[in-house]
Amino acid sequence: MVGDPKGFLKFGRENSSYRPVCERVKDYDLVFKLRSTEKSREQAQRCMDCGVPFCHFGCPLGNIIPEWNEHLFHDHPAKAFTLLDATNILPEITGRVCPAPCEYACVLGINDDPVTVRENELAIVEAAFAAGLIKPQSPKIRTGKKVAVVGSGPAGLATAGNLNRFGHEVTVYEREERIGGIMRYGIPDFKLEKSILDRRIKLWEAAGIKFKTNVNIGQDITLAQLKQDYAALCLAGGAKVPRDLPIAGRDLKGVYFAMEYLTQSNRRVAGEKIPADKVIDAKGKKVVVIGGGDTGSDCVGTANRQGAACVVQIELMPQPPECRASDCPWPKYPLLLKTTSSHEEGSQRQWSVLTKKFIEGQGSRVKGLNCVKVEFKDKKMIEVPGTEFEIEADLVFLAMGFVGAEQVKELGLEVDNRGNVKTDNNYMTSTSGVFSAGDMHRGQSLIVWAIYEGREAAKAMDGFLK
Repeated sequence: MVGDPKGFLKFGRENSSYRPVCERVKDYDLVFKLRSTEKSREQAQRCMDCGVPFCHFGCPLGNIIPEWNEHLFHDHPAKAFTLLDATNILPEITGRVCPAPCEYACVLGINDDPVTVRENELAIVEAAFAAGLIKPQSPKIRTGKKVAVVGSGPAGLATAGNLNRFGHEVTVYEREERIGGIMRYGIPDFKLEKSILDRRIKLWEAAGIKFKTNVNIGQDITLAQLKQDYAALCLAGGAKVPRDLPIAGRDLKGVYFAMEYLTQSNRRVAGEKIPADKVIDAKGKKVVVIGGGDTGSDCVGTANRQGAACVVQIELMPQPPECRASDCPWPKYPLLLKTTSSHEEGSQRQWSVLTKKFIEGQGSRVKGLNCVKVEFKDKKMIEVPGTEFEIEADLVFLAMGFVGAEQVKELGLEVDNRGNVKTDNNYMTSTSGVFSAGDMHRGQSLIVWAIYEGREAAKAMDGFLK
């Protein structure tokens, strides 16, 4: 039993506290504060040790949540981390940025606020780091089999980490200057400090994984060469091709894809110099973000930190409900209104808005958007007559999701009807010995799904090599 069997009746849910808005918008440091050990133990006590823990159902990784909550409550950091590490190779990442589908499946959430599973996970892994429990894990026996992983995002790193545990000699290829993929270049530092990523990469380097950066597969080295040099390889690139908005004025200056903006901002925060004529800076500008998801929210937070005059975020779909709808019962992951820390820092959000065209200003720069309200009837989008309006804008960021991975066709692999790399049930592509995992394989998805696919692909590769 986890702590006091009536703990969930004695303690309410308490999330981590956030730094004051007036303070955090002035820097890119983490927006929230890590909880104290006492508070984490109290929150772990809310776990009911259910007969059927549906949090397992909600978590793609199958994290052993009730059991590590018990060890967290009893202040057994080594036991708690051992269970966490058994299923999740990157808990310090998911503990910060995972949308926590496990919490929406929590049994306590049927008629109360669910357990703070994600924050408990973060408390466990950070306590383990602080106690020196997390060290390089070099396998006792090496198989002598050389394997390669292409892409160093969450799927690629999860594949590499697990393959190394199996005793194979792993080399990770990354086309950017540094390892981390979307975790490095897409997620802002105020949500995921890059020192956290560097800490894990150093452990893996010490455990024997080799990382090669500035290598573009298909240009600097061919897939055929990799097949010749390695016994097996896994393609784990991200779904980096953004969804465009091909309307009048799309080519105006000041209209960018969200990832162009976020990647450059992360580089600037890391100290990289950007040519003056290439800098995308929201200081003093009216910013519009098209797209209501997490990427759009990250643009809002970044624009606020750069000193934007105002930020408006628009979304084509209707405003989601604040509570579960009847057609999305527990324990399914619900479509709910999500207000992030970035929204709280200052933004205006509008739903059911269709952008008709970008309005041209001086010097072929965007100066606004021509929009109209829409509604959905019988699964069809209909423009509402008489609702046309304009939004002023000096900068526009397109954050409408992604349509697939780059270079898939050039690699000569079979793809599915969505353009993703097609594999069998063991993650192997149409070419023997070549596997695929993550967004390149399943399309744009959650970080926890990427880590899951990396883990499962590593298992499949290990079986193939044996």
